[in-house]
Amino acid sequence: MDRETATDPDRWLKGLAERQWRDYQRIEPGTFFGEPGASVTLAEAYDIQAEVATLRCAEGDAVAGYKIGCIGPGVVKEFGMSGPIHARVFRSELRHFGVTLSHRAFANLAIEGEMAIRVGANGAIVAAFPVIELHHLVFRGSRRTLAELVANNGISAGAVIPHHHAGTPLSRWADARTLSVAVNGDVMDSGALWAMEGGPDEALEWLQKNLGRWQEAVGPGDLILAGTPLGLYPVKPGDHVTVAVDGTTHVECFIS
Repeated sequence: MDRETATDPDRWLKGLAERQWRDYQRIEPGTFFGEPGASVTLAEAYDIQAEVATLRCAEGDAVAGYKIGCIGPGVVKEFGMSGPIHARVFRSELRHFGVTLSHRAFANLAIEGEMAIRVGANGAIVAAFPVIELHHLVFRGSRRTLAELVANNGISAGAVIPHHHAGTPLSRWADARTLSVAVNGDVMDSGALWAMEGGPDEALEWLQKNLGRWQEAVGPGDLILAGTPLGLYPVKPGDHVTVAVDGTTHVECFIS
């Protein structure tokens, strides 16, 4: 059933979400967007993202939190569009320090270095730490759009988190200056820790307001990837990725 012949828009969107989920399971995300004339509005894209999350959770996964995307100058320049947007982080896609990732398990695997936070029972930030965010770097439309990005869950493929993710307070980073990402020891990019001028507080405030537009909310224990001022970098088998703050490595992974 295509959009032109659909008599029930909600049914059409649900059908597209089912297709999106099947594509993701086949590691071929977003094939719909490669079709001539394929498009959705940004509001529809968020509806599709939410429906795919429902399907994933029905099959045993769980939403572990959210990511804020498309805000840092590096990513905005590469994508040619400006957010922010939100997407979901799933429990099954959280990996730990030192993990070896199979390149074949991703569609054009790319990485970002960024800061993440955890939210406590009272809605306050209880921990903060660097992560390696993972992406399926695939856009199929003739031009890149926020709608395709959102419908594909921010092209997120999860994150690698450090050992100290649960117990590092935000104050630990008060005097920190530089976040950097390196591949095979070569620094690919470096910059400020936080993508938003107001830091993690502004990121959390924006996310709470944005989720509210879709009748969603940040919950206790949620992991929030707060966005990055750095760029997005494809990686290949044999690569070793590290993210550091002021020269000290806090998280790493290997690509096989």
